[in-house]
Amino acid sequence: MKLSKIMLLAVALMVLISAQATAAGDAAAGEAKSQACAGCHGAAGVSAMTSFPILAGQFEDYLFNALSQYKSGERKNAIMTGIASGLSKQDMRDLAAYYTALEGVYSLNLPE
Repeated sequence: MKLSKIMLLAVALMVLISAQATAAGDAAAGEAKSQACAGCHGAAGVSAMTSFPILAGQFEDYLFNALSQYKSGERKNAIMTGIASGLSKQDMRDLAAYYTALEGVYSLNLPE
């Protein structure tokens, strides 16, 4: 009885690990797909304008979920919805991996 529980747990763990591996984004592919993002969010994911969010250094799952929500209409922004509507899940994973790999901004030295 104990052995079957251990085997079941081991199989479940292997399934979870393989599911995460197939869901991984490719940062290099994301960089190639990021050209449309650079106009607002900056070439390195850091916008010069405070009205556009900084993407560099954000958590990968946050970025993927945000793009998914723009695509589904759960998040509302006409520009982002238009851009996200043309992205596949793999495109979103790749973009998220790319921006996560970039160094984020930890402090803004804004004029007083």
